[in-house]
Amino acid sequence: MNRRAPASGIRRYVNAVNVGGLAIVVLSALPLYWMIVSSFKGPGEISAAPPTLVPKAATLGNYAEAFVRNGIGRYLLNSVLVASVSTVVVLGLSFFAGYALGRTPLRGRGAIMTALLMLSVFPPIALVVPLFLLERQLGLLNSYAGLIVPYVALNLPFAIWIMRNYLAGVPRELEEAATVDGAGPLRTVLTVIAPLARPGLFTAGIFTFTATWSEFLLALTFNSEDGHRTVPVGIALFTSQYTVPYGTLFAGAVAATLPIGVLVMIFRRSIVSGMTSGAVKG
Repeated sequence: MNRRAPASGIRRYVNAVNVGGLAIVVLSALPLYWMIVSSFKGPGEISAAPPTLVPKAATLGNYAEAFVRNGIGRYLLNSVLVASVSTVVVLGLSFFAGYALGRTPLRGRGAIMTALLMLSVFPPIALVVPLFLLERQLGLLNSYAGLIVPYVALNLPFAIWIMRNYLAGVPRELEEAATVDGAGPLRTVLTVIAPLARPGLFTAGIFTFTATWSEFLLALTFNSEDGHRTVPVGIALFTSQYTVPYGTLFAGAVAATLPIGVLVMIFRRSIVSGMTSGAVKG
């Protein structure tokens, strides 16, 4: 009897944890489900009370409105270009900076890491006005470079933090073996360290791509021309003074969320591996 009591208690605890985890998943997925379902509803059904969980008459009219009339396809292409270039530049710089911080003797390393952590949580809204004035003087307003440069600067500190924590745990014996085989420092970094750093690169890349893809404030401030607007700003401009096309907004939100969801699903194992490795080795 004494043995069964602890076992039954553990079983109840595990069941409670499972139920709680399931509830969290459902609550987290409910807004996403509602967004997807509502994107296929007509205007009358979206505002119906009580709401319908499944569209009674599914329609693609909202997506046609978003892509044909509101031109969300151009906004998506702009976001893909800006986010991709920003991510590639951030990964290249953060890899070498993280290697220098994690693998080489360096004075003031702790102060540098603290400064990087502080910069990674610095609010971008505090930089909007000075950056706007600077970009106006440099002629970078209403251009892709006007977004890529600040995006790289804002996301680089956190990416360096991730890469340093990951690269600090790579065995030094691998570099020593490559040196004995005649490989130079650059070749050693690119052919030995870089392949091992792929989980960390995937993690930093996903965080950077997601942050630049969903950024709204700088994109709204620096680009006033329709040809350079990114998807968050484009969706926000779907509304007019007198009407709010909820169906079109839901369709645009689904189109903007889909690329991020696909990336996370494809690289989910590498992301988790990079995050856990960085946490343990950092």
